[in-house]
Parts: sequence; structure tokens; C-alpha cells
Amino acid sequence: MLRDVLAIILAGGRGSRLEPLTRDRAKPAVPFGGIYRIIDFTLSNCINSDLRKILVLTQYKAISLSRHIDQGWSFLCRELDEYIEVIPPQQRITEHWYQGTADAIYQNVYTIEKAAPRDTLILAGDHIYKMNYSKMIDFHREMNADLTIACLPVPRKEATEFGVMKIDGAGGVTGFREKPRDPEGMPGDPETALASMGIYIFNTNLMYELLFQDAAKKEGSHHDFGRDIIPGMLGTHRVFAYPFQDENRKKAAYWRDVGTLDAYYQTNMDLIQIDPILNLYDRDWPIHTYQIPSPPPKFVHIEPERRGVALNSVICQGSIVSGGQVYRSILSPNVRINSFALVEDSILFEGVEVGRHARVRRAIIDKDVKVPAGFELGWNREVDLARGLTVTDEGLTVVPKGEDLERFVPQGG
Repeated sequence: MLRDVLAIILAGGRGSRLEPLTRDRAKPAVPFGGIYRIIDFTLSNCINSDLRKILVLTQYKAISLSRHIDQGWSFLCRELDEYIEVIPPQQRITEHWYQGTADAIYQNVYTIEKAAPRDTLILAGDHIYKMNYSKMIDFHREMNADLTIACLPVPRKEATEFGVMKIDGAGGVTGFREKPRDPEGMPGDPETALASMGIYIFNTNLMYELLFQDAAKKEGSHHDFGRDIIPGMLGTHRVFAYPFQDENRKKAAYWRDVGTLDAYYQTNMDLIQIDPILNLYDRDWPIHTYQIPSPPPKFVHIEPERRGVALNSVICQGSIVSGGQVYRSILSPNVRINSFALVEDSILFEGVEVGRHARVRRAIIDKDVKVPAGFELGWNREVDLARGLTVTDEGLTVVPKGEDLERFVPQGG
């Protein structure tokens, strides 16, 4: 156990580009892959990396996130100084909500001091990947670094959404720009940029000093690591880049920022491939979560009238495919597909029910939605838009949590 390292997960983002999935929950709490929440990947990385002191900083719509962590992540032992602690904004230092990533850490300095860590690992709670943080910590200490930043190459056209770094031959960071309009290509590969993953390891005592200096600035600072703290360290401190080492055990490194509905959908669809790009079946690197106490999935198949079939799909516990057909989809726990219904290329959250003869295609349906008998979703963009539903640029229909679709059924229909 790395007793002298404190991991802090920033889990307070609004996730506005994921609405309506984030209408009632924070982005890290959005369900993923049937049984998981997005934050489970970062938390599992911590546990698998032998980190046992973890703070989760929340802010917006944090109730479901706090509940999930309480239900699924309360197995650490406080008596052994192990914990995952959810900390909402306390306004102990200022009267404001968190103004930026650096301000979020600054407002919790007193809590960090109680843990007395030698190094502080700062993580985002809204990315899908598998990484051994202990290897990065070893690198940080071997280099006697003040700050180490995890990085990976990304296509230059996509780098406008990340912090982009320049490094020297020894891996030292010589330049850092947050979300530049014109990202600089890597030497020898001008169409690829070196992007920050938003994973930082700080020497804790130095971090305190930098945070207090930044907080004292009344103007001219966004109180953000990427915009303010890191650029200000270059040339005066030992800042190193750490190349992402993937624990996914696949040919290509896997790291996804599910920041948009289409990106979220595609990342989920990665799981249903014959050889999934994201390996969830590796017992050496398990992804932990809260498991709903439900019975095994069930299929009702009575020839020739009713055929309960699910092909190339993920079907979770408690789900019943009762004479309907499911293709290339993810059914979360306690979903019911009734007779003669058809579900294709879709993600159905917990408690969704699809009525008899209903048809669902390329849709994400949030929790506790009942699709009426004979209803169609995802088959006509204009019709779905007229219903007030979200339809993405790539034609994905998204139904909010608890949406009453019965109101779109004609009287007597």
C-alpha cells in the first residue's frame, strides 16, 4: 500500500454536453457498460494500483454519485487508515463554488494536510481507461520531479480539447497550452499532438505553496492547473511527462473522454464487439462497482410465436427478454423486453421496459422509462425531435430519465 500518497478524484463536473443523461446526475455518475458508473474506472485504477487513501471531490448533482460510492465502495477499513471519502464543497476557505481544478484542491487543503501525503495524485473521474498509477509514482520519484503529468499522443485535430505539451529529450515539459486553437504537432509526427490526460502527481508541500500563491491572485487567474499552475511552473521547477502505460492488454492504448453523447455511445458500443476493444474480462485488473442484488437474466423463447433472442449484446442481471429480439445492444439491470419488440444498436438503462411490438433503434433510454406498445424510437429523426427528445448529429435519440412516452400515444391508439 502506498501510504504516503493521497489520491484526489475531481468529480464535480456538470457534463453539460451529456445532457439529458446529466440532467439528474454528475457526469462521473452516468451509468456505463450496463452495471458500471464512469467513475468506477478511476476508482478501480486506484485500488488496483494499491492506493487506499482517496478523496472524491463533488459539486453538481452529487446525490447519486455519493450514494453509488457508499453502496459499492465502502469496503476499505478506516481502522487501517484506508478510505474513500466523498467531500462536497464546504466553502471553508471562500464563499464560492469551485472556480477551477486548482481552486477545488485549494479549498480542501486542510483535509489534505490531515492525510500528510508525501505526494498527491490528482485525477479526473470522467474518463474510461485502465492505468497503474503506482508506476507513474515510481517514475515521479525517480526523476525527483516537482510535478509529473501523464500524457498520450492524440490526433492533432482532436487536441483542441486537451492540454498540449512540448517535451525535451529527457521527458521534461518545456511548453504547456490548455485547449489551444492551433495545437503543435510532435517532432517527426506533425499530425499528432502530445496531450495531457489530466493526471498529475505533485510534491505535496510544493503544491500547497503554488495553490496559495494562485489563490492570492484576485485577477488574471482561472485557478486552474492547465491554464495557470502548470504553465507557471515551466522553467523554474522540475516538470516531467509520463507516457501512458495501458493496463488494458490490447494492441492499441485505450483511453476515452466520453464528453459527448456520441462519444459516450461509441465507447459503450466498444464493449459488444466480438473482441472488445476495452477488456473487462481481465481478472488481473478488475473493474469494481456496486452490484444490484437481482436474479440472473432470463430469455423466454416459445416457437414459433415468441422468440426471446439477444445477439452481440450485453445483458445484465434481472433483465428479461420475453419473446422480443435484441441486437448489438446493452441492457442494464432489470430491463424487460416484451413479446415481438425489437431493440437494435441501443443502450437501455436500469428499469427500462419496452412494450409489445415496440421498435427501438440507435437510442439511449435513461432509467425507469416505459416504451409503450407499438411505439417507435430512433426510426424517424423528425418525429423524435417533434417529441422534444434529444437527437445528436449522428442520429442518436436520447430519452431522459423517467420520461413519460405514453403522452405521445394518440388517444385510443
